[in-house]
Amino acid sequence: MAGPEENAKFPSCDAYFDTIQSKKKLPLALQESLTAAFAQIPVASFPDVPSGRVTEIPGETSVLDAVRILSEHNIRAAPVLNSEPGAPADWQGRYLGIIEYSAIILWVLDNADLAAVALSAGSATAAGVGMGAVGAVGVAALGATSPAAVAGLTAAAVGAAVAGGLTAEKGVAKDGVTAADHLGEDFYKVLLQQEPFKSTTVRSIVESYPWSPFVPVTMDSSMLTVLLLLSKYRLRNVPVIESDKPVIKNFITQTSVVKGLQQCKGRDWFDYISALPLSDLGLPFMSFDEVITVNSDDLILEAFKCMKDNKIGGVPVVEGPKRKLVGSVSIRDIRFLLLRPDLFSNFRQLTVLEFMKALGSTLPDSGGNGLVKPPLTCEPDASMGSVIDSIGSRITHRIYVVDGDYEVVGVVTLRDVISCFIHEPPGFCDSYLASAMEKLDDKGAAESVENS
Repeated sequence: MAGPEENAKFPSCDAYFDTIQSKKKLPLALQESLTAAFAQIPVASFPDVPSGRVTEIPGETSVLDAVRILSEHNIRAAPVLNSEPGAPADWQGRYLGIIEYSAIILWVLDNADLAAVALSAGSATAAGVGMGAVGAVGVAALGATSPAAVAGLTAAAVGAAVAGGLTAEKGVAKDGVTAADHLGEDFYKVLLQQEPFKSTTVRSIVESYPWSPFVPVTMDSSMLTVLLLLSKYRLRNVPVIESDKPVIKNFITQTSVVKGLQQCKGRDWFDYISALPLSDLGLPFMSFDEVITVNSDDLILEAFKCMKDNKIGGVPVVEGPKRKLVGSVSIRDIRFLLLRPDLFSNFRQLTVLEFMKALGSTLPDSGGNGLVKPPLTCEPDASMGSVIDSIGSRITHRIYVVDGDYEVVGVVTLRDVISCFIHEPPGFCDSYLASAMEKLDDKGAAESVENS
């Protein structure tokens, strides 16, 4: 088989991980003993999720209800249950995948333009848009956020409506730009009440936007396998099942692992590593000019698109040529665009700063400037222990490294933190990844047959 890092489901990870390992100034004996210890710890010993039960979302759940479930349980992702009668009893048949905000954001971005078309034509049907056209239209429109591009889309929609003998109730008397820029609650209604939008289910999103592979480990797997999957192999979460039962017993995330490390204070190995400055651990991994940022006057849709294009969970918001940090936007924030229809008003003209202010005016933890709580920051010479404490104190996946002028010079993620505590023995994950890929490929082949 090809090396696991060459598989599309597990993207190339060696460059990142090798760089981190080469820069770590840790005694080899300590690294080897830590790795050996993690290899002996079974996954069954890891604490259960806080609620004691893994939240699962049926595949036929609507997108809006799925966002509500994720928000109410304060989680970023959940396994998707195959609720179809007669589904296979093994885990490949029982679970469709994992729904994440990352996948939902792709759907929202695709359908934002599609909904604008529908409004101008009076309905998605009037615009000549059917269920089969969603993907093609969405992909074509993705990134076409300029007024000119929107005008072209809406004009085409109105033309389709007139040609079909249909009278559009909204937008016909106005130019396309005006129709698209004043969607307000109408956009929300179209997205959730008209076809094909209201019929969109979690199943369709998981199948259309396979952001995260569903590759479980068993209770007797080693924690080293989980730590490598969450760091080197870039998974955000790892489902845990029993060997003889295809039921998820636990759901281990990057956040829960770092919080677990935080509980290791007082142990010699942890205290030694946590006292080291970030530079002694090869962090921040990215150089100053590689950090992806958005400006406060950028459109919020462009910020979300930036995260989608770069497959990252958040971006710092900066101002001025010195890139002074003024806030941050996370991929989780997409839930507010779905759960707060009032934020859709003039959404095409909504800037990142306006978006942050809108949230800050309604959230109890907003800062003194009316924005959402300021992002976590640290100085370049901060210790690993202080970074772990900061990240562990809030539900966040990253901390921004800033200089004395609050200029963003780097970022440290949960993935980076986990990578500092382990290394991969030669070929350690090969057999696991080979088996996982075989099962995923078998599942994909079976689904292709069913859908043919």
